[in-house]
Amino acid sequence: MKLLDGEILFLYDAKMTNPNGDPDEENKPRMDYATSRALVSDVRLKRYLRDYWLSQGRDVWVRTLNERTVSADQRLRDLQETHQREAKDREFVPWLLDRLIDVRLFGATMPIKARENESRGSGLTFTGPVQFTWGYSLHPVEIMDSSTISSTFAGRENEHGTFGKDWRIYYGLIAFMGRVSTRRGQTTHLQETDLDALEEALLKAIPAEAVTRSKFGQTPRLYLHVRYREGAYPFPPVGDLRDQVRFLPSEGLEPRKVRAVGDYRLDLTPLTEALRPHASRIEEVRLWVHPELRVQGLEGLPHLHTL
Repeated sequence: MKLLDGEILFLYDAKMTNPNGDPDEENKPRMDYATSRALVSDVRLKRYLRDYWLSQGRDVWVRTLNERTVSADQRLRDLQETHQREAKDREFVPWLLDRLIDVRLFGATMPIKARENESRGSGLTFTGPVQFTWGYSLHPVEIMDSSTISSTFAGRENEHGTFGKDWRIYYGLIAFMGRVSTRRGQTTHLQETDLDALEEALLKAIPAEAVTRSKFGQTPRLYLHVRYREGAYPFPPVGDLRDQVRFLPSEGLEPRKVRAVGDYRLDLTPLTEALRPHASRIEEVRLWVHPELRVQGLEGLPHLHTL
């Protein structure tokens, strides 16, 4: 996929699951309590993508070990040792960028500890060309009544147990907005194939990686990537694509009572109308829609390429 500036709309649903627990609130689903909408951080989304890339044999900067994030110091030491073993004749930073797909896409901050004779450390900072906002549900959601759950683990001599609450939502259609900046990509060595890998991961990572007890029940529903011709990014910009999506529950059903993908449809007419005046600036609009999702208003979407 050619490197072009663009905007991404990505939707997935969460059914009887916890899309993003808040550790400060008994791991309850993150919520905007003023609107009763579920929230999902961009960090949660990127973790799905990174875990998918790892499963595909790619290397990433941010990774976990036994469900704990590997510290930046340890990760950098591991990479420096690998560099010395495998490519010590190459400069470290270009080698690093060529190796780590998540840094080329999302950027990173890599702290370097001070040496014995130095008063302070330094670091490497890369601003990512691909950024996602926090996601939110396109409608109010309801939290399920939580049951108390217990877990048992083995100690040195006896079994030990803990108790907690199993918080979930009944259903939520989560929407993310992303943006691609090729200018930022020059400093991270962004490659054309990285955008292909990002697209693949957005469509496949959640079914492949959201398989833990609290995350199972999530399905990608819609992916739309507006790619602008070189140097033709619109001004004023279209804005947050999520604002142009209408969530329409079935007749007589309150939005918060939606329980499945068949309980509503999406109207993308406002989005189509917002993009149509920029047709001469658009290279293509890449679109994938899950077969179960009912969508209307796509007629006239400029330069449409269906995946």
